[in-house]
Amino acid sequence: MRFELTPRTNISPVMRAVAPVVAFITAFLIAGFVIWLMGRSPIAAFDVYVLQPLSDPWSLQELVVKATPLALIAIGLSYCFRANLWNIGAEGQYTMGAIFGSWLALNTHGTDAGLWVLPLMLLLSILGGALYGLIPAFLKTRFGVNEILTSLMLVYVAQQILDYLARGPWRDPKGFNFPQSVTFDPAATLPSILEESRVHYGAIFALVAILVTAVILGRTLFGYRLKLTGDAPRAAQFAGFSARSTTLAVFAISGGLAGLAGIVEVSGQIGQIQPSISNNYGFTAITVAFLGRLNPVGILIASLVVALTFIGGENAQILLKLPLDLTQAFQGILLMCVLAADAMVSYRIRFATRGGGK
Repeated sequence: MRFELTPRTNISPVMRAVAPVVAFITAFLIAGFVIWLMGRSPIAAFDVYVLQPLSDPWSLQELVVKATPLALIAIGLSYCFRANLWNIGAEGQYTMGAIFGSWLALNTHGTDAGLWVLPLMLLLSILGGALYGLIPAFLKTRFGVNEILTSLMLVYVAQQILDYLARGPWRDPKGFNFPQSVTFDPAATLPSILEESRVHYGAIFALVAILVTAVILGRTLFGYRLKLTGDAPRAAQFAGFSARSTTLAVFAISGGLAGLAGIVEVSGQIGQIQPSISNNYGFTAITVAFLGRLNPVGILIASLVVALTFIGGENAQILLKLPLDLTQAFQGILLMCVLAADAMVSYRIRFATRGGGK
């Protein structure tokens, strides 16, 4: 006897809406059980992970700060995933965008450069991420190379380039041999929205990206093109939509937004180039995109939820002595629960014998 998944003919909109909530609760129950096995109280962990960050003003600001790169990257990934193309290398595009933007910041350091520096840094970061994203797209359209492997492998190339620059040509000669660049000038630093606030203008960029994407995906021919390409590739071909141009376009958009997230994090939070400038935002954004159902508003909510796990994980490490890796494990559990919930909503389980009978 085996079980098969058969597509449901009628899918309830209510079930579609409830599925992510059920997945999130299930993930929390699984994580609570793991925490109980580790000898800690699941109730205390829930308080530390969720309630305390939501009741502290500083943590609320940090929540927006950590959600900003997640939202930017996940919005870009939604273009690829809607077209049934798998960009797994947003972490590398994030890194390359930070490198491109930081190049200008470091080359204008100590000069009288004015207000033009920061906008040009942002444009360079978008360009760097887009160009890096186009590499797996070109390899796929020209040689048929699997985009999952190439985009993923390019992550490690970008990280090695960043490490080389931080320890070599871009290292601060007065930095006591630490692998980091000089601190960016104020003209190259992304300002805060409010005085003495950690929330910077990158949060505005994320909101703009979400609004623009909502319009593009819901009300333009390009959005329909992505949906048709993902759902029915042959129908898209018959409609005259080029698979090659679609692949190049979505990878460029995805890489550009990931690159923007890179310079936003470096310029708005870190303030200099270091060997490590990411908290695995590029990989975590995959979870955010699917948790948000590839919907712009859903991605906004999902980015805040996942950012909450980052802050809660840091608190749990200090207060409950729980390993920080538990946060990454929880994010993985959350993704699996979301995918399982989607499968249960979209498909019906049917048990069948080897001969094909029910």
